[in-house]
Amino acid sequence: MESLYLLIPIALLFCAIAIKLLLWAIDSGQYDDLDKEAWKILADDEPTRPEAESPDNDAREDKP
Repeated sequence: MESLYLLIPIALLFCAIAIKLLLWAIDSGQYDDLDKEAWKILADDEPTRPEAESPDNDAREDKP
């Protein structure tokens, strides 16, 4: 029973911190336009350069 005198204020403190962090995230725009960031990863703006072909190493080796 005595432990509840310590645990309840700690739990209330954790809840207050969680609510404060949630409100900060909402105010700073963390949850604005979630779809844009999801589609941004799929948009490939830079063209890919073809890689130079490497010589075939098997052709240079002497096989018995």
